[in-house]
Amino acid sequence: MSDGQGGEEQAEASRWTRGLAAFGTRGFPVFLVGNFCLILGTQMQSTAVGWDVYERTGDPLQLGMVGLAQFLPVLLFTLVGGRCADLFDRKLVLWCGLAGLLVASVGLAVVARSGGPLWAIYAALVVSGVARAFVQPAKASFLPLIVPSAHFTNAMTWNMGTFQLACVSGPVLAGTLLYRTGRADVVYTTDAVLIGVFAVALAFIAARPSERKATPEPMFQAIREGFRFALGHPVIMAAISLDMFAVLLGGATALYPIYAKDILRVGPEGLGMMRGAMAVGALLMSLGLAFWSPMRTAGRTLLWCVAGFGAATMLFGVSRSYPLSLGLLFAMGALDMVSVVIRHTLVQTQTPDEMRGRVSAINGIFIGASNELGAAESGYVAALFEREGDVAFGPTVSVVSGGVGTLVVVLVVARVWPALARWRPS
Repeated sequence: MSDGQGGEEQAEASRWTRGLAAFGTRGFPVFLVGNFCLILGTQMQSTAVGWDVYERTGDPLQLGMVGLAQFLPVLLFTLVGGRCADLFDRKLVLWCGLAGLLVASVGLAVVARSGGPLWAIYAALVVSGVARAFVQPAKASFLPLIVPSAHFTNAMTWNMGTFQLACVSGPVLAGTLLYRTGRADVVYTTDAVLIGVFAVALAFIAARPSERKATPEPMFQAIREGFRFALGHPVIMAAISLDMFAVLLGGATALYPIYAKDILRVGPEGLGMMRGAMAVGALLMSLGLAFWSPMRTAGRTLLWCVAGFGAATMLFGVSRSYPLSLGLLFAMGALDMVSVVIRHTLVQTQTPDEMRGRVSAINGIFIGASNELGAAESGYVAALFEREGDVAFGPTVSVVSGGVGTLVVVLVVARVWPALARWRPS
């Protein structure tokens, strides 16, 4: 064997070793499987609730109430959940949050099985929203206690990959169960079992002890300190702002039904393919990122990927070819995955452990709010530019202007926070 061939084999082996580095940490595979089960169940429940409520009422407005019942508790309690994740044992906070999710799922199953009142469904969703407000920051700040910092980016990549896999498979599995059984309680019960799997998995994960302050400050003072820390660190604030405004302006998800029905004319089957295209792009990109790390030029890569997302959004807005539109959505999902991995790595590695829960909560609120407001913004702009006899004009203006706005945000963030372009993990 020549020296060149031996060098290539060593490089290939090294690439595989780097790509699977996080799996060398004992608790990470267990966390990954448990978290996949949790997200899978969440996606199944979300699909079944929409179907269940619409079957009962036939009122699209009630579907909006479903989202509101889950979003408002998250908005109100996430900062409190973040503070609890910094103050108490994060595994304990996770177990408490999972208990709330379990109660909500069992409640939904009982209501669906017995034909209980509609308000009981909303009550269960509020309980689920409150529980999610504690689970999200605790889970985000728990992962750095499992995986060494040297392998955290690799761990985050695999974690986001399994998240996307759950997002693709959860609705499909829920739809299959609903079709075969005609009963939403079967889906809710399955969700409860999957929540239990994650709760049990946590018992087998050994984590490093979290850093704690000797004298914890009062709740609101602690939350204020979290905001002060985020605002006082330009790179963290730049990453959060970049993602928040890019999602707010560039998210065209709310308009997919119009594109599927009236512009591309591909019907509900095409709509399903459009929704899945971004998730598939993100999933495949996550597999690539596991073996190819973008962290050497992380800040610059983040800016370029968000700019690419904006450009692809603009092209999607004017596309009248279904295959081209699917390809652009695939590219948008792939680019978004790169930016998500870099942003989560940046926020977690640049935040001291005693503040990770609060900063993760702030990050979660900003991104969650931008998703909800982004859908409203897209619909409002489409309605504002509605033109009689041309159903495509308003949505096209909305999507294209959102892509342009995303590009403007990239330029503004790069100018206001130049440290972001230079950032890379130490």
